[in-house]
Amino acid sequence: MKKFLPGALMLLSSLVFAQQIPQNPAYVLGPDSQPKPGVPKGKVSRFDFTGSRILPGTTRSVSVYVPAQYDGSRPACVMIFQDGSGYANETGGTRAPIVMDNLIAEGSMPVTIGIFVDPGVTPALNDSQMARYHRSLEYDGLGDTYARFLIEELVPEVERRYSVKISANPDDRGVAGGSSGGIAAFNAAWERPDSFHRVISYIGSFTNLRGGDTLADMIRKVEPKPLRIFMQDGSNDQSIYSGAWFPANQLVFGSLEYAGYDAKFVVGTEGHSGRHGSSILPEALRWVWRGYPKPIVASKGGPGARHYVTDFLDPDHDWELVGQGYGMAEAPAVDKDGTLYFADSKASKIYKLAGDGKPVVYKDNTGGATGLMFGPDGRLYATQPARKRIVAYTTAGAEVVVATAVDARDIAVTSQGVIYFTDPAARRIWMLGADRKKSVVFQSTPENNITFPASLRLTPDEHLLNVTDRDSRWVWSFQIAEDHSLRYGMAFHHLEAPDEATVTGAAGMATDTTGHLFVATKLGIQICDQPGRVVGIIRKPESGAVTSVVFGGPGLHTLYATTGDRVYSRVVRRTGVLPWVPAKLPRPQL
Repeated sequence: MKKFLPGALMLLSSLVFAQQIPQNPAYVLGPDSQPKPGVPKGKVSRFDFTGSRILPGTTRSVSVYVPAQYDGSRPACVMIFQDGSGYANETGGTRAPIVMDNLIAEGSMPVTIGIFVDPGVTPALNDSQMARYHRSLEYDGLGDTYARFLIEELVPEVERRYSVKISANPDDRGVAGGSSGGIAAFNAAWERPDSFHRVISYIGSFTNLRGGDTLADMIRKVEPKPLRIFMQDGSNDQSIYSGAWFPANQLVFGSLEYAGYDAKFVVGTEGHSGRHGSSILPEALRWVWRGYPKPIVASKGGPGARHYVTDFLDPDHDWELVGQGYGMAEAPAVDKDGTLYFADSKASKIYKLAGDGKPVVYKDNTGGATGLMFGPDGRLYATQPARKRIVAYTTAGAEVVVATAVDARDIAVTSQGVIYFTDPAARRIWMLGADRKKSVVFQSTPENNITFPASLRLTPDEHLLNVTDRDSRWVWSFQIAEDHSLRYGMAFHHLEAPDEATVTGAAGMATDTTGHLFVATKLGIQICDQPGRVVGIIRKPESGAVTSVVFGGPGLHTLYATTGDRVYSRVVRRTGVLPWVPAKLPRPQL
């Protein structure tokens, strides 16, 4: 098997676009980057990492620094450096092990293991073939694939090989890198703030090499995360086909400031070079580790705060677990008092919250109910896919059949008792009139195609019906005519999609009194304003996709969300609406 390039050469390959400008003589390695008398010296050794399941077929060089102060009595902190060979070198590059020796000894850093990892390569089989280099795929790409490799494979392998214990506390973990390694470090923490809270990004490639230019926009929309970010770039950094590095880094830092992050941006005069970053590594490490072990917390914002999404959130409340262990929790609905009901479609049960806030079984043997909604008559309407019917549960708990021979998934009920329901397999939307006659009010066509109509909700004024398309990035909007038919349907609300997917997974929806639409998606709960723009994204309660949402609780100020086998609640600043009680909406900002 042909061997791949040494890690140091891989680092040089990241700078092939470097501009030829005069070097600043001030960017030299200072005293903290030199060995100091009396400072205990850590040990650096390397191995080749192969056998990845997440990035199959790759091999890469990994160097590990274990500080002299590590004695195994407690888990160590960790810093993971991308393009690691350039950082692990103690005679050139950034001399990170020497810097860490000095900073740990003086107490500016805790006892920290350094992991220096190079990008993956799929080696060629013989000398006439070219290896496949994964640096851009791993580093420039968004999504959580590379972060998962670090968390699930690299850190456990280092623990196993070196008989060390690394803390799982995200406050004890940092990531660093330059150029594409800089955006990789940021993105690893951005995707997995449950694992990394500290970031160093030098000359970060926040340009459109693989969509990284979108991060500046996403930072402004997504609920702030508990991250501390140190950035560096030079005013003479490169401008190539994918964008201009220095303006891109300015945009990212401006977004971080807007969102209230603990962030610092050091600007130099270099081009696409590691000289400035290497010279300030001691400063960067001191800054990201300052105040340790005090936790890093997310910005809370508030009314009038610059980050718009925090206008929707209550800073005194986060997600709280309501119940867990269900087969598939979905379809939350609330009665006139705001009491939550939800379905477990796999177990064929419906639950409600008891007076103590704990879920109790409301109905068993529900035909795999997947859609719930209260109507103006106080009854709980439910779709039963296993029985191909829609039923209603009276206030006394009796089950009444409303419609048969229907493939209904989700349901909406108007103030006049008219029912709309989705039929995903046939890509249809149906209506049950007040006389309970059923008719198709929308059929997907090649020109107007909803590939998977998952959920539907009325606007509070009952003027429009919103329908999520699970397999696209759109929420469709239909006008409800006077005869309750649907017209003027169009893909209206433009949702954000994960980088690694072409679909949003959009499912359940809820609306507040201002007409903002809260949509459960893979990325989190996306908030759309009335003109159809995503203005904020609420963080998911856990790593899995959010499948449905509803406003409930006292005063309808609690947002309930389902995800997998769990149900969560979160008190917010917005007020929900009861779907069967029409309400006039304020005119939106256009």
